[in-house]
Amino acid sequence: MGPHIGDQSGWNREHVPVPMLGTGLFYIPWQSKGGVFIMAKINVSLPDGSKREFEAGISLLDIAKSLNQKLGKTALLAKVDGVNKDLADSLDRDAAVEFITPDSPEGLHAIRHTASHVMAQAIQHLFPGTKFAIGPAIEKGFYYDLDSEHVFTPDDLKAIEKEMAKIVKQNLPVVRHEIPRAEALAKFKAENEPYKVELIEDLPEDAVISTYSQGDFTDLCAGPHCPSTGRVKAFKLMSIAGAYWRGDEKNKMLQRIYGTAFASKEDLEAYLHMLEEAEKRDHRKLGKQLGLFMLSDYGPGFPFFLPNGMILRNELINYWREVHRKYNYYEVSTPMIMNRQLWETSGHWDHYKENMYFTKIDGEDYAIKPMNCPGGMLVYDSEPHSYRDLPLRVGELGLVHRHELSGALHGLFRVRCFTQDDAHIFMMPNQIEDVIQETIRLFDEVYATFGLTYHAELSTRPDNSMGDDATWEMTTNALRKAMDDFGLKYVVNEGDGAFYGPKIDFHLKDSIGRTWQCGTIQLDMLLPEKFNLTYTGEDGQKHRPVMIHRVVYGSIERFIGILIENYAGAFPAWLAPEQVRVMPITDKFNEYAKSVVDKMEALGIRAHLDDRNEKIGYKIREGQVKKVPYMLVVGEKEATNGTVSVRSRSEGEMGAMAVDEFIAKLQKEIKEKK
Repeated sequence: MGPHIGDQSGWNREHVPVPMLGTGLFYIPWQSKGGVFIMAKINVSLPDGSKREFEAGISLLDIAKSLNQKLGKTALLAKVDGVNKDLADSLDRDAAVEFITPDSPEGLHAIRHTASHVMAQAIQHLFPGTKFAIGPAIEKGFYYDLDSEHVFTPDDLKAIEKEMAKIVKQNLPVVRHEIPRAEALAKFKAENEPYKVELIEDLPEDAVISTYSQGDFTDLCAGPHCPSTGRVKAFKLMSIAGAYWRGDEKNKMLQRIYGTAFASKEDLEAYLHMLEEAEKRDHRKLGKQLGLFMLSDYGPGFPFFLPNGMILRNELINYWREVHRKYNYYEVSTPMIMNRQLWETSGHWDHYKENMYFTKIDGEDYAIKPMNCPGGMLVYDSEPHSYRDLPLRVGELGLVHRHELSGALHGLFRVRCFTQDDAHIFMMPNQIEDVIQETIRLFDEVYATFGLTYHAELSTRPDNSMGDDATWEMTTNALRKAMDDFGLKYVVNEGDGAFYGPKIDFHLKDSIGRTWQCGTIQLDMLLPEKFNLTYTGEDGQKHRPVMIHRVVYGSIERFIGILIENYAGAFPAWLAPEQVRVMPITDKFNEYAKSVVDKMEALGIRAHLDDRNEKIGYKIREGQVKKVPYMLVVGEKEATNGTVSVRSRSEGEMGAMAVDEFIAKLQKEIKEKK
């Protein structure tokens, strides 16, 4: 609507209210100026710092089109003063506006949320009478919980996908409506949707209810959504599972259909390929195949490490100790069980009790430690400290126990006991920046050794924090400056810090593109206060040290799981439980083969003699299955010349080498941790 100029003497002073699309509200677009009415103007601030003037009441979609025709076609949502809005919404006031496109996390979330509605509409067409519960977007896709007499099968998923494709092709507008609570209740009761009714009944009497409609399907939803079904470009239904309504086992079991959606078919295909690779790399399957670890119903969530797994585990620990000696850490070990009073002082008794295990000793309450930190406080407090002692770096490979629900347990990734590679560093405030940079260097060195790249996230002060504003500002700025000066790229998670201090999290990227949160550096202003830790400053007075918690592996168990999947079980030679397998062609050459093995074992190389009465081709294939880095074949020629025929897992046939030449090559590879 353009400016309306002219004699408006026949209008009353209240003018004509115009609806604001998608809000249920109205605005008066006219301003009086000398008896002439003109359309009100608003200023829109854009991300590049520029401002544009528009007529009040313009839709966000029209703003996008006016800025750039391509943006009008690709934008999915608009962020108005930091709040996500549908493009159909109108704007009647000055605001900062940013448009959300498919290449952003919020855009992908909108696509997946809309895809869940498209799936529900397809199910409504194919399976009339299905009752719908909730259908949110989630990290990897979306799902919908359904109550139906029909038991869904994988074949049904194909039919639903086909119907979804029709709905997407129709490019139906996704329209928001806001209605009073009473009207919404009546509507969904009439449509026999008991789960929607229950959700509405939980809302206050004066609540305004939002629904979204596309064609013949309407859903109760807070939104926002893509402007039309045609924006759901690439999707795939993945699986069917059971789920209790509202996660309560006392409620009815519903059927849950999971799906995923991406901005393009190429992105979807890449994701599906990654899933195929992930299945091949499943650490639980490879752990069994390679004899690394086992799980037992006698101890759910408590992993058993087998001989090969212990070699791998010990190599990781040896490397951890090597690096920490280099960075001037002291290693300690603290008790696994300690008195209730300690956990009350630390705050765990009141705030972490549901995750802990307990016992009684001599009639008193004790707890099995879920964290190493309180023990680390006692170590520091066991003797007086001067400013000359700081920073004091104290590391611990401590076994901790935490109660996890049985349904959450998952191989080595989610267990009930694990070894945290903790360290607590005590320092003066003016040492924070240097210590953080030093810790980042340590992390960078460790992750590079395993060929893992990473990104960092800085989490700032949460709402439920303790401490004063000045301390939080000082510590957060110290973390920022340390990362900036180091040249570490990072994103900021506002308000996601621990209640006792800001933190840096390190997210590792594996060989197939997945990310894993492992390392963390947390500034703690709480525990030194709770345990009354002090040091004597240059002024001879007592001062409170600043402390950081930090882990680089996160936990030994989980890190092993990540490495199994990252390498698909094909560990580099320095980590491999079996580094070399020597295979005589016939038993005539067993003695020579054994002498080669003995020589390598004497030098600390993990070598194995395969002198079974089997064909050499069979032995080689089995060595490949076991992912042995090097297989050495010996026969008459090798025995005569003092050589071995080398087959590398990564390079294939390498030909004949003198035994000493091969050993030197392997020793160099192990030393350099290639």
